Amino acid sequence: MMEQCFPDRDAAASAVAVRIESALQRQLASRAKASFVVSGGSTPAATFTQLAQKDMAWRQVQVLLSDERWVSPEHADSNENMLRERLITSSATSLRLLPFYADGTSVEDRCAVMEKAIRKLPLPFACALLGMGEDGHFASLFPGTSNLRLGLDPDSDTLCIPVTTGSSPYNRISLTLAALLMSEEIMLLAYGEKKRAVIAQAARGESDLPVSHLLKQQRTPVRVFWAP
Repeated sequence: MMEQCFPDRDAAASAVAVRIESALQRQLASRAKASFVVSGGSTPAATFTQLAQKDMAWRQVQVLLSDERWVSPEHADSNENMLRERLITSSATSLRLLPFYADGTSVEDRCAVMEKAIRKLPLPFACALLGMGEDGHFASLFPGTSNLRLGLDPDSDTLCIPVTTGSSPYNRISLTLAALLMSEEIMLLAYGEKKRAVIAQAARGESDLPVSHLLKQQRTPVRVFWAP
């Protein structure tokens, strides 16, 4: 794990946007298409606003969320909704999104469809941008969920799983750790002293929270971007 600390959140958001741009440009320099993973929630919103201003071949890029609440894209709590408002705009209007949510199906059936769709993306992902909760979850891999062991197995062939948790009023769908490790690099963006303490504890091997599994794996480099 590598950690970069910034004096404020704007500086951290800017640094992450620059690094994502660099990762995508690196892939596009060597092949026709690129893909990357991003988290939902409020933490990456400022990064997305800055990233959307970057002048690059967005038409050749595909984006995938790390997880999604099982709500329509028009819903206020939809990660896709936020992504379309903050990232797929400005210079990045031609960026293509592979959505998790689909009408008329279940989370479980959608997972089966997404397994095939993800494998057709340009792989490996140029990068994955993740957030983290104070409970140590990332994506929708929450402590205590019934299929968490599958979600955190780095050697699993399963790329996405349905998630039900008391931490959320919605059913969810989430990429697994195995899927996220199909990235050239992972960026973990976290704000606040409580989250920094959780990360430090996990990095020292003093917890078995989900984020500890992300930080202790040796397959894909993880860079932490932190600000107060």
